[in-house]
Amino acid sequence: MHSLRISKNDKLKKTTQFKNMINSNELEFIMEAHSGLSAKIVEEQGFKGIWGSGLSISAALGVRDNNELSWTQVLDMVEFMSDATSIPLMLDGDTGYGNFNNVRRLIRKLEQRQVAAVCIEDKLFPKTNSFIGGEAQPLADIDEFAGKIKAAKDSQSDDDFCVVARLEAFIAGWGLSEALRRAEAYMEAGADAVLCHSKRNDSSEIEQFMKEWAGRLPVVIVPTKYYSEPTEKFRNLGVSMIIWANHNLRSSMTSMQKTTSTIFTDQSLINVEGSIKGVSDIFRIQGADELKEAEAKYLPTQGKLVNNIILAASQGNMGDLTKDKPKTLLNVKGKTILSSQIEEFNRIGIKDITVVRGFGKELVNYSNIKTVDNDIYHSTKELYSLFLAIEEIKENTVISYGDIIFKQYILNELLNDPNDITLIIDADIQPGGDARDWVENSKPYSKRIYDESVEFKFMSSDMEESGIHGEFIGLWKVNSKGSNLVKETLIELSEEENFKQMTCADLFNKISEDHPIAVRYINGSWLDVDTIVDLQKAGNL
Repeated sequence: MHSLRISKNDKLKKTTQFKNMINSNELEFIMEAHSGLSAKIVEEQGFKGIWGSGLSISAALGVRDNNELSWTQVLDMVEFMSDATSIPLMLDGDTGYGNFNNVRRLIRKLEQRQVAAVCIEDKLFPKTNSFIGGEAQPLADIDEFAGKIKAAKDSQSDDDFCVVARLEAFIAGWGLSEALRRAEAYMEAGADAVLCHSKRNDSSEIEQFMKEWAGRLPVVIVPTKYYSEPTEKFRNLGVSMIIWANHNLRSSMTSMQKTTSTIFTDQSLINVEGSIKGVSDIFRIQGADELKEAEAKYLPTQGKLVNNIILAASQGNMGDLTKDKPKTLLNVKGKTILSSQIEEFNRIGIKDITVVRGFGKELVNYSNIKTVDNDIYHSTKELYSLFLAIEEIKENTVISYGDIIFKQYILNELLNDPNDITLIIDADIQPGGDARDWVENSKPYSKRIYDESVEFKFMSSDMEESGIHGEFIGLWKVNSKGSNLVKETLIELSEEENFKQMTCADLFNKISEDHPIAVRYINGSWLDVDTIVDLQKAGNL
């Protein structure tokens, strides 16, 4: 075997990490785990690999190590262990949970879960633990077990996935010659290593095997019974890997029994709290800090004071539907447009919501909102409504039109944007027809610019088609600096004679003269309810 060096900075696949370990000239060690928690502890303590012990997983779930767990139940636990760690895991696969066909499926499922290796033993299914009446346990036929090994190797899609053949000849009392005969057959079948197992209290059987085997294939051992033997002996014998097989489970039992007994006797926690891990340690190993970082990235309302202004003063022009109530109170799928918006904002933690109401204002009386009244709604546009709510434009404010319906991911896109002022622009449009808030930007939409900055240039309902890059959907946000810019510009524009007829387009066009406005492109997934057809479409959004 040749020496393989692994840089700690190399992001190798788990299978490659394990294969490098098993083929290293250095003696390597892997530690038993039986849950996601114990697997993370193994990695934290510096081990380079994990042993997914069948005994420990069975015991942790309260059943015997006799294949009483189904192989899919074992896989469920192994998946948690693999997901929780970045180091390779070798599963104690018992006898392969059946014949060669079961083994083939097992390999495919292990690879899907990024398990690096499997160890299967040459006993009959259902197995019995090697330390329970070992000499009474029959071994599998050599050719049948070699077929399992070959089936396993033929089934793997990752060339670095390892199959370790476990020799039970010493356990069954069949001696060295049988162990060697079987090891030779399993090597010929394609095994990546053999595990030589012994239940003696000394390492004499291991020494005999290593001497005769002469390094033809990496050898793994499990010194649970002969633990008093110095590790240096195994290093000198040329052992490739040692498995510390069940000590996390056993030590956890010791600790749990002691703690439980103390609490039961004392009827108090006073004598245990100082000697056990704190809840903060559990949170740490669960990755609570990573979740906080993710929340800051994906749920920016966490830790921020974010509020919402909904501009919903207009009556709308939809005949009898808006004769007695404003458009924002039309029903879509059993909810009003306004209540649907409020729910979307509440769902991501925005509770401070102000609705600028006008026509039918007495009907806009939700208990979880604040209201500002535009009593001259019939002769004003949306910019005047926003001006009336100027005190609600704060350090992180989302402004929305009261007649739009949108999917939640759009709101998340908006909140994740760090710019001072950001507009949501739909690039999936067909210019022409009714007047819309057409927008020209610094760049048209393409998949290649998704993460690049795009700046707003101009907005108008009357624009040459060649210059249109999308439609403003009526959803935008400001941060602290953007808030001040918007308020200053509103006050400046309010001195204009025609201010009450101005729209958000006038505001954006004015601000963009001196300060950039960012754009987030979307492709559909929203609707501006202006007609009965729009209302029907909204039901299918």
